[in-house]
Amino acid sequence: MKTSKSMSKVIISSLYQSDVFKMACRQFDQAADAISLPEEIRDRTKYPRRSFAVSLPIRRDDGTVTVYEGYRVQHNLSTGPSKGGIRFHQHVTIGEVAALAMWMSWKCSLVGLPYGGAKGGVIVNPDQLTDRELERLARRYMQELIPFIGPDVDVPAPDMGTTEQMMGWMMDTYSNHVGHIEPSIVTGKPISLGGSQGRREATGAGVAYLVKQYLEDMRIPIKDATVAIQGFGNVGSEAAFALEDYGAKIIAISDYTGGIYNAKGINTRKAAQYVQYTRVLKDCDEGEPITNDELLTTKCTVLIPAALPRVITPKNAPKLQCRMLAEAANGPTTVQADRIIEKRGDIEIIPDVLCNAGGVIVSYFEWLQNKQNYYWDRDEVMTKLFRILEKAKVSVDKQQRAFGFSRRLAAQTLGIQRVADAKSGRGLFP
Repeated sequence: MKTSKSMSKVIISSLYQSDVFKMACRQFDQAADAISLPEEIRDRTKYPRRSFAVSLPIRRDDGTVTVYEGYRVQHNLSTGPSKGGIRFHQHVTIGEVAALAMWMSWKCSLVGLPYGGAKGGVIVNPDQLTDRELERLARRYMQELIPFIGPDVDVPAPDMGTTEQMMGWMMDTYSNHVGHIEPSIVTGKPISLGGSQGRREATGAGVAYLVKQYLEDMRIPIKDATVAIQGFGNVGSEAAFALEDYGAKIIAISDYTGGIYNAKGINTRKAAQYVQYTRVLKDCDEGEPITNDELLTTKCTVLIPAALPRVITPKNAPKLQCRMLAEAANGPTTVQADRIIEKRGDIEIIPDVLCNAGGVIVSYFEWLQNKQNYYWDRDEVMTKLFRILEKAKVSVDKQQRAFGFSRRLAAQTLGIQRVADAKSGRGLFP
């Protein structure tokens, strides 16, 4: 019988030799050690159930044909259908997709959803394609997924670089294949196609809600809080709007072109209007220019990384000047940086698997509404969302106090233990 160590060498192929996947595995190992997870269940819980790459040829508007590469990783199917977004980005890798799928498993289990984790991606810069070309690529990707997905198997959703319109195209592609409309095959769709009220703002609104709750625990009035947000896409902008409505002052925002800083506070809705027309924050006159690196070390109450993974590193972790780090992005803090922050002891972290769970929670609501063909209004959606987030927060805080864990370790151990219990309970199919 092979040992767990030798099995790991067999299972980890060259496809997964990426820094972000290694980081996710190190986080898992630390959590598994902390809860003494039995060796016989570790590899089954850690590694993806299924992963594949697909070739995606499309005809461009000029008549030429371009072949793109896409991925889908289904990490866990033991707790329900797998669930996770589809990312269109020029730097997508199979390792990144596998890491995101793993984190999605812990996230779904942590907040009590009957889902496993999944993720997808296509190596493409969507800004370089026309709308017609994007439609062809989205439909082709869905067509290639059809043998491996379904409303009770794997349910995709939008992520970085994809939109609700793309989900509409993907739903239509699948529906044409099965011969009837099937809205529950994807979430994050337009309202007219069975999308849920509140879905667009769910992740950002959830981030803002948890920031407000933890600031209260720290006895910091939210009206006295200053906020810096790296990433002003859907999640970052919606978090900014919600925090601004709560009374916080947004002093810095950025996107991939750079950002702006205004100690008196940025009107984030005006900044969003600017981005809507120009597609970038560069040269927005709501504040003074600031780089992404400068934003991360800006003095503020709350720092919200809402863009790419691994932006908080050993290089900048000692320089952070925030009281709270709210991880709206997936995996924004490296393992080494996490140790530095924990050793500092002056920064509260809301870990990604809790902080940004609002999106998948409302995706679950959308899936339920599609299944029942009965739809809720926005107030009901948001009330249910905040109730689930509050319950998850309480369970994480209880785990943290009971075992003396960091908040990240508390959240990850809860999610991992629940997935491991499900796999153990189901046993091994002969």
